[in-house]
Amino acid sequence: MATTPSSRRDQVMIGSLPEDFLRVDPSVPTNQQTPQQQQINHDEQTARAIQYGGTGTGANTMGRLSITCMQAKLAKNYGVTRMDPYCRIRIGHAVFETPTDMNGAKNPRWNKTIQCNLPPGVDAIHLEIFDEKAFTTDNRIAWTLVQLPQMIFNGESKEDWYPLSGKQGEDKEGMINLVLAYQQVPVMPMMYAPQPQMVYTQQIPMVMPGYGYMAAPVATYPPAGYPPPMAYPQVPQQPQMVPQQPPQVQQQAPQGAPITQADLQSIQEMFPNMDSEVIRSVLEANRGDKDATVNSLLSMT
Repeated sequence: MATTPSSRRDQVMIGSLPEDFLRVDPSVPTNQQTPQQQQINHDEQTARAIQYGGTGTGANTMGRLSITCMQAKLAKNYGVTRMDPYCRIRIGHAVFETPTDMNGAKNPRWNKTIQCNLPPGVDAIHLEIFDEKAFTTDNRIAWTLVQLPQMIFNGESKEDWYPLSGKQGEDKEGMINLVLAYQQVPVMPMMYAPQPQMVYTQQIPMVMPGYGYMAAPVATYPPAGYPPPMAYPQVPQQPQMVPQQPPQVQQQAPQGAPITQADLQSIQEMFPNMDSEVIRSVLEANRGDKDATVNSLLSMT
């Protein structure tokens, strides 16, 4: 019996779930995990680092990663015309793209440098190469997962060719040339310093023309350990004088010419197939202007 989508939805699984259902085994080495499992691990590490705070690079520094996409050598040109490849890089939850190499085909060259902050717990970057299309969705040609080498965290830069996977198979779609570098960037203290809290402790009198005396609050920042400042003596506040606005004169809409039966008859002769009530409504909307009414009726026919 052939199965249909509705019949497959009606099927249920009876029994206990397997031990590895929706779980990633941490004992499996990173190079033996599937790309989906590796991405789940990276997202979990990033979420844990954000939850517990800290940058992992020191209290006053942050990690700055530099990625230069030099060029790529692809195994095949997909499509009838020459491909227009561009590279998309994902670092944690941030996504970057290189410019499109028009007619780059199998040997695109970008020479694009991307500077970004390295999120805590991220030790690999996900890279994809797309063929840009004008009228359809961009076609994904190749992809790879690049592990960040330990030498770049020691202040060295690394240039290497990394294999690409795709329709041709695992690590058989070509290679891409990348230059990786990493440095510690000092964080300015003012970027994260909490703003002092304003405390309204006193009021001073102010004289405004036409309004009399008004009490205005003064914001102070009392240092820790100091007694609060003495308040100024309260000045009796006089009633505020609100300037009166001149009364607004409501402008009446100009009245049009009176509508006569002769006007309706003359317009009805010009439009014999038009309903008389419609002609009257249009004439009233144009305030008796026959020329405007004729133009409106012409636009309706």
